Amino acid sequence: MGTQRNVKTDPTAEGDAQHILDSIRRIVRELRVSARAAESEVGLSGAQLFVLSRLAEERRLSLGEIAARTLTDPSSVSVVVAKLASAGLVTRKRSAEDERRVELAIAPAGRALLRRAPSAAQDRLIAAVAALGTASRRTLSRLLDELVRGMGLDDTEAHLFFEDERRAPSGAASRASSGAASRAPRGKAVPPPAAHRAAPRKPGAARDRRASSGGAPPAPRAHPHGRSQ
Repeated sequence: MGTQRNVKTDPTAEGDAQHILDSIRRIVRELRVSARAAESEVGLSGAQLFVLSRLAEERRLSLGEIAARTLTDPSSVSVVVAKLASAGLVTRKRSAEDERRVELAIAPAGRALLRRAPSAAQDRLIAAVAALGTASRRTLSRLLDELVRGMGLDDTEAHLFFEDERRAPSGAASRASSGAASRAPRGKAVPPPAAHRAAPRKPGAARDRRASSGGAPPAPRAHPHGRSQ
């Protein structure tokens, strides 16, 4: 039977770790609450609202310029821009001066949506980082890099917050289906929509199908004494 070693814990290290984790939890929680508020009030993810607000600050921007203003990379922001454009909130057209440059601008519908949208927590996070002194920002950046490497995440892509998460269905269809499920008695399945229910069989339907397909009726069974039934 092997001996069990007593692992001594460092109360100071545990206290520091809890303080760090509590700070990260507060930041992540605020970002998630802000993203859910945007989803609930205007139907956009937090990342989409963040990109749209940056587009509203300028007349026209290229994809690279939007990436710079959102502090991310063009590949990540391009996915968000494509969703905004498909929703009619952003317009895209080629530059008159350089046809290779695609210029993006906020559409009137996007500007109207921003007027009733909640503030994005990412704006407050960026402002708080900018308010730090130069030495503090560099120290924070270095320590976070060490933390990321320690977790083995230094090779992963840094997407916009929560944009790569799968979102729950929204709209009248999902509300109707969830409402039907909540109203159903316990232990009983919710009946499917009428379009998916099997149609009731009509009397003689099988005989009509055989006749229409040219199939002959089944032969009478032979009686044990030689007579047909």
